[in-house]
Amino acid sequence: MSMIGKRIPEFKTQAYQNGQFIPVSDADAIGKWSVFFFYPADFTFVCPTELGDLADYYAELQKMGVEVYSVSTDTHFVHKAWADASETIKKIKYVMLGDASGTITRGFDVMIEADGLAQRGTFVADPQGIIRICEITDGPIGRSAEELVRKIRAAQYVASHDGEVCPAKWKPGEKTLKPGLDLVGKI
Repeated sequence: MSMIGKRIPEFKTQAYQNGQFIPVSDADAIGKWSVFFFYPADFTFVCPTELGDLADYYAELQKMGVEVYSVSTDTHFVHKAWADASETIKKIKYVMLGDASGTITRGFDVMIEADGLAQRGTFVADPQGIIRICEITDGPIGRSAEELVRKIRAAQYVASHDGEVCPAKWKPGEKTLKPGLDLVGKI
């Protein structure tokens, strides 16, 4: 079932961020654009490459008014241990949510029940907490933070420019479209 157009699920959990344990809830995501970046587990193989890639774009996302929440079914304690053990994970400045109960993972419908792990799911919510972008990839396939940033820019543009849509590979400054009868069959 698609999560597009639905509100992010309610949750309360502990997280790890910048050497600290912090409480985080769904209310923290309201009022800004948010990325919920689910991955199977800490201390694995594809996951650190994705999280490191996302860390490289975090400052740019912050300038865009976007907060990032990575989520796995590990605890916040495991996130800290991973940051202590890995230079790649140590550079992460965004929030790493612990979800040992699987409540958040199930709420976003990305739980692999047989394994107790999250699928690779990316969800972007607008400032009202409504999901505008959703991407699920198979376990062996890593995601691109560069493409995620492009999609968020398009979502933010569309949200602030009523009646306009962004074509494939759109980037800021490029031409958008205004759907209408005059475009039918002409694109």
